[in-house]
Amino acid sequence: MKKADVAELYLRLAELNPEPEGELEWVNPYTLLVAVALSAQATDVSVNLATRRLFALADTPTKMLALGEDAVREQIKTIGLFNTKAKNVMLMARQLVDLHGGEVPQDRAALEQLAGVGRKTANVVLNIAFGQPTIAVDTHVFRVSNRTGLAPGKTPLDVELKLAKVTPAPFLLHAHHWLILHGRYICKARAPECWRCPIVDLCRYREKKLAPPKTRSSGTADQAQ
Repeated sequence: MKKADVAELYLRLAELNPEPEGELEWVNPYTLLVAVALSAQATDVSVNLATRRLFALADTPTKMLALGEDAVREQIKTIGLFNTKAKNVMLMARQLVDLHGGEVPQDRAALEQLAGVGRKTANVVLNIAFGQPTIAVDTHVFRVSNRTGLAPGKTPLDVELKLAKVTPAPFLLHAHHWLILHGRYICKARAPECWRCPIVDLCRYREKKLAPPKTRSSGTADQAQ
């Protein structure tokens, strides 16, 4: 995508949503860290349902350790891979207490040393909790970046590095939020809704769906009844 088109893409997304926010619920950097780690292979909705109860009981590493693994497992059992995630939550809490005085570190390397924390999770926490201009590449960002031609790459790291390079500085802080939301609600995996896309003319996708799928008329529906 041309440099001018990249700037225009972000400008349009910014005009539609000037202050985008993540959809995971959190009350402090620690609860954000836990929520993001729990969201792997799970929806934000399912994580929020579980963490509302969990964070009411434990919103610091010390409280989480006091709560215990069995109780954590019980609270998050509706989330995929809950057994492994419960173990990671407990180990992460222990690491934070022992190595960081119970505080969430503000650098990627330290975050990635924590149990259950990868580069994407670290980038989300740095961005949302600490206001750093990092770009977290999830499946939505990866798809949108490749499909539109914004920052094509074969791996999430490839895409992240390209996005960091091509995204104009004024848009870096919110870039991954705009792309996540765009991928989640418009540029969907199986059926992108190109007919209502605000950046359709900038997009390099060759199989654009410029008309919504046809639905049966009310008359047909009445006859079917």
